[in-house]
This record gives sequence, C-alpha cells and structure tokens, in this order.
Amino acid sequence: MKENTFHLVSLGCAKNTVDSDSMAQLLLQDGYNASEDPALADVLIVNTCGFIGPARDESLEVLQELAAEKEDGQLLIAAGCMTQLYGDMVIKNVPSVDGILGTRRWMDIVQVVTKLRKMRNNYRPEVLYHLPENAKKVGADPVGEEHAPPLLRANVFGSSAYLKIADGCRRPCAFCSISIIKGTVVSRPMETILEEARTLRDSGIRELILIAQDTTDYGHDLGMKDGLAILLEELTDAVPDMDWIRVMYAYPGYVTDRLIDVMAERPQILPYLDIPLQHADPATLKRMKRPANMDWVHNTLAKMRERIENLTIRTTFIVGYPGETEEEFQVLLDFIEKTRFDRVGAFQFSFEPGTTSEPLGDPIPKEVKDERWERLMELQQNISLQINQSYVGKTLDILIEGYDEEQNIAIGRSYRDAPEIDGLVFIEGDAEVGEIVPVRITGAMAYDLTGVLV
Repeated sequence: MKENTFHLVSLGCAKNTVDSDSMAQLLLQDGYNASEDPALADVLIVNTCGFIGPARDESLEVLQELAAEKEDGQLLIAAGCMTQLYGDMVIKNVPSVDGILGTRRWMDIVQVVTKLRKMRNNYRPEVLYHLPENAKKVGADPVGEEHAPPLLRANVFGSSAYLKIADGCRRPCAFCSISIIKGTVVSRPMETILEEARTLRDSGIRELILIAQDTTDYGHDLGMKDGLAILLEELTDAVPDMDWIRVMYAYPGYVTDRLIDVMAERPQILPYLDIPLQHADPATLKRMKRPANMDWVHNTLAKMRERIENLTIRTTFIVGYPGETEEEFQVLLDFIEKTRFDRVGAFQFSFEPGTTSEPLGDPIPKEVKDERWERLMELQQNISLQINQSYVGKTLDILIEGYDEEQNIAIGRSYRDAPEIDGLVFIEGDAEVGEIVPVRITGAMAYDLTGVLV
C-alpha cells in the first residue's frame, strides 16, 4: 500500500464515468497517484450506480469485494448515484465503508479524503456522510477559479470522448429516479464546453459524443430556446476539424425543426440520434408520464428521415410497465415493425421506490415480462438484420478502435454505431487504431457488419 495513491472503480453509464474521471483529475492535481491495483492504494473509491435494482446490487458487490480485502490504513469511499439515495443501505451491507459521497458533490472528493484522514487520526470511527441537497451545484462547474488547471468534464477512450453538457433532469417520467438522485437540470456554460472541445481536438480526439440526462434540454435553465441546436452551431464553428460529433439522449417532443436543420446542414454532426421513446401506446405513455402524442413522433421521425441523409435512429423501450395489457404491448410491436428503427434497446420494468410509479406497484409477472421482451427483441433483430444487409456493397467510413494480429482483423465503428451500445464492424486487413478509413461492407449480421479496406 502506497500513501497518497487511489484506486477508483466506475460503475454505470458514461455520464457516471465522466464524474469518475473528474474526481480522478482532482486527486491527481492534489498530488495523488492512480493505481489499478487496489492493494497498492490507500484510498479506495467506488463511483456507484443506483438507477435500478440490478445496478445497486452490482455496486454493493464491488464495495463488498474491496471491503473484504481492505487493510488497516486504507479508506473506502462509496460515491455516486446509489449513495445519494441509499447511503444507509450501503452502510448496512458494507459496514467498513468510511465515507459516503453523493453524486451531487463529486467535486468535493479531495476534501472528503482529507477529512476522513483527520477523523482516522483522531480515532473517530463513524462514517462521514457528504450529501448536500443543493442540486443547483451539480453542473455549475465549481472549478476553474477554484482549481488550476480547470477540470476537463469528459471521459476519453481511444480516439473518442464523452463530453458532458448538462447534469440533472426536470422531466416527470414516473418510472425514473434520476431527478431524485441528480436533481433538476443544470446546464454547463457554453464557452466552457467549447474550450473543452478544443482541448479534446488538440489531444487527437476524432469523435465527440455529447451526453446529458437530456441533451435536448440544454440551456433551458440558462434562458435559452433551442439550446442544443445553438450549442451544435457554436461547436461546429469552434472545432471545424473535429471529424465526428454524436448526440445522445434526446427527449421526445424537443427535437425541433432548428435542431433537425443543424444536423442536416453541418456535416461534422453524425446523422445519428438516440431518442428514447419508452413505449408507443398512448395510455401506457400517460401512465409513464411521458409524451403521449404519437402523431408528433410519426411526423418528426418522417421529417428527420427526409431532411437528414442516411439517418440512423436509436431508441429504447420498456416492457412490462404496470398496467401494460397485451393489446398495449401489441401496439408497441406494430409501431416497431412499421417504423423500422436501426437500433433498439429494450428493458423490463424495474420497480423503483420513491418514484411516482411506486403506487402502481409491479403487478406484471416476470415470466410475462420475459416473454414480451423476447418477442420484441426477436422482431427487432430481424429488422436490424434486414437494415444491415442493405449496407452490403456500400462503403462506410470506420473509426478503428482495435486490431487482432492473429486473425489480421481490425475492429471499428461506423457513424451508425455509438460505443458500447451499438454494433461493430470487423475488417479484413491492417488498419491503424485511431484512424478513420473507408471500408466496403461485405457481410451483415443482426448487430455487426464485416468488410474490407478500400
């Protein structure tokens, strides 16, 4: 074990990973070193996910594994989404945790470590809770003036980077605990985002992925209308040599005509949009407290496909929501079959206490959820395969992310593929990692493509 060394485990989504990287930056600026081996670190940090039950189970499991090997002198800190709501659950299941740091105050990691060390030196064994309620501070960038150099609110992996543009959410979705965990939306200053984009570009990043709980709500708290469209206009002007800019997590009803025009007219912005719809039956959507105007959905998707050439649309759906009848589920299947999304993620309803759906309970049996999920995925796999097959013979630009020397196969993603959630392209031949190369597609599977270098 080395003094002033930390080991950090990040769980959950890319937005959580950005917070983890920001905590690591603060610790490194304060003179700490990072270690991939927990046995060598005197500070152990788990940035937890608390979105749904299985995520909380994973968070507890990782904490328990570290706690089992924890030595005298090591500090174990549980941070992130789970601790914001379920700190007592963490302590109950992992009693050797020293500190609880809520997701709204990730920026206080150095102060928390310092205070824990003082408590330990004074033989005070109680757990330190650090859970301020003021959600307005989440995305307010309490760095820059307070820290030098300022933090880069991004997660870099290979030649791509997730860049967080806002935090928190003000949407009323009945099934979701994000607004409880994160608080209301807080947009980051535009100039800060632009400066970070320039920094990422200068470091060799070729794909910028904009993320937030709801990217289409960017700027609302700053008094902006069409904030995301304005940000994209400014961003493409600020980094005109950024190869790809990808937008994730759009909200139904807020994909405006101006946003569609910007995506159509600015070639750096990939013709790709992730817009989680969650369901297609209006009655189900109303119980979910989601936008239920399906005419808007049909009209907007048609408008986007007409205006944005070669558009790829990803969405997600929930099956087994309380009260979902077989007829309502069939409406969803019919919608998927008619609309033919490129990418679809499906999830079974997870009962979350504290959300506004709590009074509805979880009445649909698991076997019914399983069966509906399997039917939906089988339908979508056939659609995805057919769409993928339409690309055979075409040439796509591929961002190379890996190379298998034994099989002489390069691995990458096209504009149609967001990292981790979409497909891959397997390419015969030697291609350099980090390059964007033209590939002629030779084969198609339900999720992935194969091809050869042009």
